[in-house]
Amino acid sequence: MITCTFENGNKAKIGLRHVTVGAILLNKEHTKVCLVKRSTAVIAAGKYCVPGGFMDRNENTHQAVLREVLEETGFEGKILNLLCIKDNPDREGEDRQNVDFVFIVEAGEMKKEKDFETASVEWFEIDKVPPKEKWAFDHYLNIELYRKYLANSFPLPFIGSLQ
Repeated sequence: MITCTFENGNKAKIGLRHVTVGAILLNKEHTKVCLVKRSTAVIAAGKYCVPGGFMDRNENTHQAVLREVLEETGFEGKILNLLCIKDNPDREGEDRQNVDFVFIVEAGEMKKEKDFETASVEWFEIDKVPPKEKWAFDHYLNIELYRKYLANSFPLPFIGSLQ
């Protein structure tokens, strides 16, 4: 829940939808995907997810995803494409109704250490990621969609339900 100031000056705690970003972070050869394991400092501790998080007030979605990749993995990134926008208010494993922009990003140079939100940064072959029950939120669906894209090469961004 966030506190908002509305046009009439009233402040209220209200359950508005948040904007989040996520990255299918690939190595240079596009054969592996980088996942982060969440630290005990955040919800869903010990679970895997794609690098990502909330968009800041002063940035667009491209800036947000590259910032989150850098913060959570230490890697610079280069956006290759927008994979999808998830706007289903009943997303699996998601109680805050975030609207999520998921990008395909190529990892660049390692620039810094991961932040406190990340317990570990791990690379997996695309078809050998951890099973769905080890994932936070609905991020496993991002990987499933990316695999479908690799197999069938449909137009991006994907528009439709991932569930």
